[in-house]
Amino acid sequence: MNLVDYLLPFLLVLTVLIFVHELGHYWVAKRCGVKVETFSIGFGRELVGWTDKSGTRWKIAWLPLGGYVKMFGDADAASTPAEGVKTMSADERAVSFFHKTLRQRAAIVAAGPAANFLLAIVLFAGVFAFVGQPFTPARVGGIVEGSAAERAGLQPGDMIVEINGSRIERFEDIQRIVQLNLDRRLDLAVERDGRRVTLEATPVVTQETDRMGNPVRVARLGIRGQGVAFKRHGPGEAVWRGTLEVWNQTAGTLKALGQMIAGSRGTEELGGPIRIAQMSGEVAQGGWASLIVFIAVLSVNLGLINLFPIPMLDGGHLLLYGAEAVRGKPLPEKAVDYGFRIGFALVITLMIFATWNDLVHTGAVRFLVGLVS
Repeated sequence: MNLVDYLLPFLLVLTVLIFVHELGHYWVAKRCGVKVETFSIGFGRELVGWTDKSGTRWKIAWLPLGGYVKMFGDADAASTPAEGVKTMSADERAVSFFHKTLRQRAAIVAAGPAANFLLAIVLFAGVFAFVGQPFTPARVGGIVEGSAAERAGLQPGDMIVEINGSRIERFEDIQRIVQLNLDRRLDLAVERDGRRVTLEATPVVTQETDRMGNPVRVARLGIRGQGVAFKRHGPGEAVWRGTLEVWNQTAGTLKALGQMIAGSRGTEELGGPIRIAQMSGEVAQGGWASLIVFIAVLSVNLGLINLFPIPMLDGGHLLLYGAEAVRGKPLPEKAVDYGFRIGFALVITLMIFATWNDLVHTGAVRFLVGLVS
């Protein structure tokens, strides 16, 4: 039952995200005339595969935690130059990734994260068009006694129209902004009896446990909405709303990461493959629409993480290309090599940290300690 409830949704989610990401690299590479040797979902030994007419080996490997597109001239999955790159013939240079223009190489690298953002827009738009978007009016339905909202002077019937200068269209906007600001002061603009009133409120942060048993810091303003409503959009509006949702997800993730770095938000929210597997199973039980939204959110995060300026990630490659554009020539091979070593160390460290968080939150660490104590 665990295999069906957790592992299969996890593999489905990862396969979709990886395939779309690598397909972005593949599609733009082919448009730029680059020969693609391998398109792999997963790492390690090949489980199943086939070779198409252009010579590309499409395969699924046994370790599904990632994937890669190996282009002509690559020495490995990390896209480091092969030894014979400098001595290639004219015909080989014509299809080699490393002999394409700087603009073409940058486009090929950026296409992976771009594909993830595009996938998220399409998925959000589909759900908003066929199921509906949570669109509860931003009117205060009730006030929790002794809450930050009561101390601020909010009243039932108030329509919140602005928080910290950001326009509020729906109650869900309020929830998102409150969670991103935790215990920081909020400047509220409300409409009350036909007039505009300005108030200040500081949410109360509490330590709670989510439905999967993970400890989380939750900010509470202390207001209740007037029920939950879903609004279906036409195709054009759905795409626009999907784009806005991707923008909000991206901005929210960056702000949360900044808070973690600054120390105002805990790092326990970071999760790795175990947490994703757990959440995939939980979300899948909520229906196909919930699973699609979950895939869209993860797709945004995958695209964003890959744009971080860390050598080995797509953003690291783009950083190197930026330096090449400024210098007028590539960075020295030794500098690139050291950069990739540092990037590899950072990525491995982050994976270990996230997996440790997963083990702590799932109780595995407590179980192991109990065995030896």
